[in-house]
Amino acid sequence: MVREMILLTAGETYDRMFGLDWQLLADASLTLVAVFVLFFIMSYFLFNPARRMLQNRKLKIQNELEEARTSLEKAEAMKADYEGRIRNIEKEAEDILSQARKKALANEAQIIAEAHTEAGRILEKARMEAALEKQKMADDVKKEMIEIASLMAGKVVSASIDTTVQDQLFEETLKEMGENTWLS
Repeated sequence: MVREMILLTAGETYDRMFGLDWQLLADASLTLVAVFVLFFIMSYFLFNPARRMLQNRKLKIQNELEEARTSLEKAEAMKADYEGRIRNIEKEAEDILSQARKKALANEAQIIAEAHTEAGRILEKARMEAALEKQKMADDVKKEMIEIASLMAGKVVSASIDTTVQDQLFEETLKEMGENTWLS
């Protein structure tokens, strides 16, 4: 009997497995509905928060990438601006140095011109002083000649001598004064 039960039980199982009865369809439908309900519940409580977290993470990464790109663009713009400023500063420095060189050359030329003018003025002043000194010396020589001539005239009058003595006195006076006195 046990053997028959086992065979009957095995036979029923065999029939049920391949046979579609209403109980199997109801169990399968109920299991399918339970799986879908469980899926929707898990989707609501588990999958949706995970999706939101992934979506938020994706947005955060996109924002960070956008900020990085914007920062890079700003950095490149600032770099270009600074490089332009450096070029302008170098150009301005070169201009300033060039202007300083030109001013130095102009000042040098002006100083040299003033020195030449001053030297010319000093030379002219020295020439004028030499001419005045020469004129003064000539005047002094003339005064001496006049004094000598008056002394000679006084000697001639006092001695009342003849013309040969006068000529002789005159020659002596000329020798004392020197011939250069008459020529200047």
